[in-house]
Amino acid sequence: MKRFQIGVLAGVLVLSIQCATVPITGRKQLLIMPESEMVQMSLTSYQDFLKENKLSADAAATKQVKEVGQRIASAVEAYLKSQGMESLVKDYNWEFNLVKSPELNAWCMPGGKVVVYEGILPVCKDDNGLAVVMGHEIAHAVARHGNERMSQQLMVQAGSAAAAYALKDKPETTRTLLGTAIGAGANYGVVLPFSRKHELEADRLGLIFMTIAGYSPEEAIPFWTRMAGMGSGEKPKEFMSTHPSDEHRIQQIRDLLPEVRKYKK
Repeated sequence: MKRFQIGVLAGVLVLSIQCATVPITGRKQLLIMPESEMVQMSLTSYQDFLKENKLSADAAATKQVKEVGQRIASAVEAYLKSQGMESLVKDYNWEFNLVKSPELNAWCMPGGKVVVYEGILPVCKDDNGLAVVMGHEIAHAVARHGNERMSQQLMVQAGSAAAAYALKDKPETTRTLLGTAIGAGANYGVVLPFSRKHELEADRLGLIFMTIAGYSPEEAIPFWTRMAGMGSGEKPKEFMSTHPSDEHRIQQIRDLLPEVRKYKK
């Protein structure tokens, strides 16, 4: 790419930056991508994912995921409307699916497309545990963490002119960036510290959202305690991981519970 084109690209990225505010926490964030574009890209990636992955054949578990997810989504919409922030989810078309996979994972794309993996259900144990997971993932989307992370990566890559390819000429690169941005991939790059910040912020918002929906936020402690006992081998230290350490996360949840309980009906 010519130097002139690189300069134009950098200028476009700077001009498109917008300042947004995360609900409840009030944290300011810089976003490059229009949210409508994030939603459209997410829909395409979501449809591709469903073509490549099998839905669960467990009717009861699928029903549970859909019911818990919709209950939290409705609570989120009602809360945001009460705060005059309903525009944050105006383009959302919620959908909840359980996929056949042993992975301990779940995610929510911008636009409200939520996927839970069968492997995490035994750790959830019940509706409250599942609400911890789904509230957390929905919080990532509502707080526009995917947009923020993708914006950070594009800003980093703009220096090497890779952003133009990601946004226009390399759809696979765009898909990879989006996957990383929503937590469907792994990232150990320069934006790592922000990922831990997002995780802890999503814990706070997710606990509040599940509480508004009528679930018990106290169940987050036993859930994350069970998660801490999963897997084999030594877990990475917190500074090497995109997620907070188990101890840090559980302690923060304990500290947040007095605030969270205020949202009980």
